[in-house]
Amino acid sequence: MINLKKPETAFAIDAVRRAALLVKHIQAEMVTSALTKDDRSPVTVADFAAQALVGYLLEQTFPGLSLVGEENSAILQAPEERDTLLTITRFIGEIIPHATPEKVCAWIDRGAGEAEKRYWTLDPIDGTKGFLRGAQYAVALALVVDGQPQVGVLGCPNLVDGYKVDLDGEGSLLVAARDEGAWVTALEGSQTEFVPLRVSQETASSQARLLRSFESGHTNAGQIDSFNQALGGEAEPVRMDSQAKYGVLAAGHGEIYLRLLSPGRGDYREKVWDQAAGAVIVEAAGGKVTDLNGKPLDFSAGRRLINNRGVCVTNGHLHDAALNALKAIGAV
Repeated sequence: MINLKKPETAFAIDAVRRAALLVKHIQAEMVTSALTKDDRSPVTVADFAAQALVGYLLEQTFPGLSLVGEENSAILQAPEERDTLLTITRFIGEIIPHATPEKVCAWIDRGAGEAEKRYWTLDPIDGTKGFLRGAQYAVALALVVDGQPQVGVLGCPNLVDGYKVDLDGEGSLLVAARDEGAWVTALEGSQTEFVPLRVSQETASSQARLLRSFESGHTNAGQIDSFNQALGGEAEPVRMDSQAKYGVLAAGHGEIYLRLLSPGRGDYREKVWDQAAGAVIVEAAGGKVTDLNGKPLDFSAGRRLINNRGVCVTNGHLHDAALNALKAIGAV
């Protein structure tokens, strides 16, 4: 059983739960049918607010540890963004009464840390378009030690039991600590039981369910189709935004998730906050996570995975088959 009293694990659970509930509250208040296609103000507010909250909590609990986060406050300090900053401060003030715009910016900027020997990494909202559509998104936090994620938590407000889509449910909190397993509990509500997560035991390539994004901006959708053909895949793919896909795979409801290189972006390298929490959850549930060449992900080299190309995530049983299919289609 995962040690819930371990300071780092307890902190990550509390921080992600509070941040995910804050994001859900902002979404309920700000995301309306009146939004224009280009109106990103709700996700901007929620993104920065979640990072400010985690930055504040980290300052109180582990003040000496670096936070590598997605956001910084520079844009919020421009005069034309004053109203956005005040809105963020209002939401944070409901949780931290002494919040001011200046303090909020300082808490956000805790995320400007570097990838040190021991650091936290945060994606305050992974899946911004899913957030705006009222679909899947996640708050992702991980502790990295010596280049390897050791603790990871995903807060998924629109998943139940870590894999079932339910926009009106209690949400899921997926938690993992290396060598202690992966577990899921409700994000909110009365349920406090932690249920173990275990990857699928599927070994037939033809039955592998691919976890695919709705968005194609960070992968190569055509190449994924070719990959599935090379694999002999017959199963329907599971389409979902964000690192929630890692949770679904860890819960045994999908077998393969890829991050291929988009056309014209062969030099792209993944950001650490986009992969760390999900990676340790899948691995702790018995799966395997490497880059497209089969190399372990190296989280020690900075804010990006500069020593890796893309990501290949499987239930472990199908990892060699997935790597072979990637070679067959020239993806590596």
